[in-house]
Amino acid sequence: MTAATTLDIRQIEQFLYREARYADEHDYDAWEALWTDDALYWVPAGDDAVDPSTQVSVIFDNRNRIATRLKQLRTGKRYSQSPPSNLRRVISNVEILEEDGADTVVGANFVLVESRTQGTEIWAGRTTYRLRVVDDEIRLAYKKVLLVNSDQPIPTMAFLI
Repeated sequence: MTAATTLDIRQIEQFLYREARYADEHDYDAWEALWTDDALYWVPAGDDAVDPSTQVSVIFDNRNRIATRLKQLRTGKRYSQSPPSNLRRVISNVEILEEDGADTVVGANFVLVESRTQGTEIWAGRTTYRLRVVDDEIRLAYKKVLLVNSDQPIPTMAFLI
């Protein structure tokens, strides 16, 4: 695979399911390996049309910040995740939105159930991914998670959405 046009919907779905499983099972090494060096990970607070460099976001991480976040989670000292949340998500409505040069832009819906000592939360939303083939492997160059309830106060989110 050398170009975005070589990706079919089944390959994309399998990649998204694997990415979700790594996050749900706290496999931080495998999850981190999915990202490109120029990756961005964004969870807007409120309207997704805002500029994340000038407006508050729940998460707006570049590749270095993703590595730092994962390093914190690996220590076991991130107290909001001690013990780690039990997570399971369902990915659906996967569709190729566009092919932009070497990248394939994909949209998908998700529902995530988080269970922890303080109770259970249900998270839902729409994710936009920018996927890129690097060294014959699909990689994640961009992930934007627009939560259904992004216009409301959001409980602590110390796990990987």
